[in-house]
Amino acid sequence: PQDYLNAHNAARSAVGVGPMVWDETVASYARNYANQRSGDCLLQHSGGQYGENLFKGGGGGFVYNAKDAIDLWVSENQFYDYNSNTCAPQKVCGHYTQVVWRNSVRLGCARVQCRNN
Repeated sequence: PQDYLNAHNAARSAVGVGPMVWDETVASYARNYANQRSGDCLLQHSGGQYGENLFKGGGGGFVYNAKDAIDLWVSENQFYDYNSNTCAPQKVCGHYTQVVWRNSVRLGCARVQCRNN
């Protein structure tokens, strides 16, 4: 859990937002949903009560870690306009805003290996 928390909190600190804390209830929800998706590994949101970011990576023997996923989401900051609170046209920045959203204070993450490689 600490690697997920550290990467999120580093991104939040960079924009003056307070840290998140690990929440085992949220992590359990994430684990259950990740396990449900492990058969097909589709990046499909759960539609549940929590905001969520999804990441899929692998192949070629490379193993992604928590920081790799969070760095990818945070890289969307280049498309985010703080003044208007919007993304640049035809760009995605919702993963970034999920990481740094001031009202998001609890974090729970999970990781699974896809059964379809």
